[in-house]
Amino acid sequence: MYKALLTILFIVTIPTLAQANDIEIGATLPTVTVTNKGELVLNNDSISYQFWHSTKLEGKTRIIMAIAGRSSAKKINAKLVNAISAARFPQQQYQTTTIINQDDAIWGTASFVKSATEDNKKKYPWSSIVLDSNGIVQKTWDLKKENSAIIVLNKNAQVVFVHEGQLNQRQIEQVIALVKKNI
Repeated sequence: MYKALLTILFIVTIPTLAQANDIEIGATLPTVTVTNKGELVLNNDSISYQFWHSTKLEGKTRIIMAIAGRSSAKKINAKLVNAISAARFPQQQYQTTTIINQDDAIWGTASFVKSATEDNKKKYPWSSIVLDSNGIVQKTWDLKKENSAIIVLNKNAQVVFVHEGQLNQRQIEQVIALVKKNI
């Protein structure tokens, strides 16, 4: 009897363990505004910051990469970044949005995270990069720390895919196919 109750309890909690964040397929993302730092804006060779709102995600199919401000988190889905580059999605219909949680950086490295983020904006000026110095996105969306989350949105900003952690090859192919389907 006791074993049966434990089995039932385990089965009921599996969906919760698989997806512990506040992001649901078919819904829009929980609304969040990054006011401390925010979206990087490149003007000539100078970087400035503007408030970033999750409500700005409508209008294009997007892959959102919400990552901790750690090189280990950046490496988690490097294969997906390569697949996105190889896919050459049309910029008029597609946008990658990278949200870097500077609050989840290794102690003493926050200034390096900021500098690397600004360098990436200069290297890829068309990219949408958000520096979240207080970790408000991670907290609002209930994402795991020290990790990488991949979220695919359709043009209406509805979630069509979400995964935290490293994607396997099948999931990378699924993400690319979902973007192509939703462009």
